[in-house]
Amino acid sequence: MQLNPRKINTFLLFKLPSAWFTGVRVKYINETQCITSVRHKWINQNPFKSMFWAVQGMAAELSTGAMVMAAIKESDERISMLVANNKASFSKKAKGRIMFTCEDGIKVKEAIKEAVKTGEGQTIWMKSQGVDKTGDVVSTFEFEWTIKKK
Repeated sequence: MQLNPRKINTFLLFKLPSAWFTGVRVKYINETQCITSVRHKWINQNPFKSMFWAVQGMAAELSTGAMVMAAIKESDERISMLVANNKASFSKKAKGRIMFTCEDGIKVKEAIKEAVKTGEGQTIWMKSQGVDKTGDVVSTFEFEWTIKKK
């Protein structure tokens, strides 16, 4: 059974309530791409009346991590996942709805295949870019995921 936005968003409510309450949601997921969304509102703003960077980070991480979770589930193997590092850059105030897109699903599948084949841990860098309603990039996040067969 594949993961879909509804299942992942329900998971957020019970396992990552801070992401749920700040408005982070998965909008779309397939083998190669995941899109998450978060709208600027009072509960997730910073003192400068834009979205707090950590909320953007949660939405960006979810766009990468959801694909890792889905690929692990699809592999039917016992595999652990963990963020080892991350980088972020901010280019514009985040106001309104911000959509984060990650298109690194193929990297995940290849890393899982290699981890299962060799029994050794694998690392992959995945990028998520946040854009506002006008299409301007507001932030770019990169996450180094470690994947290891248990």
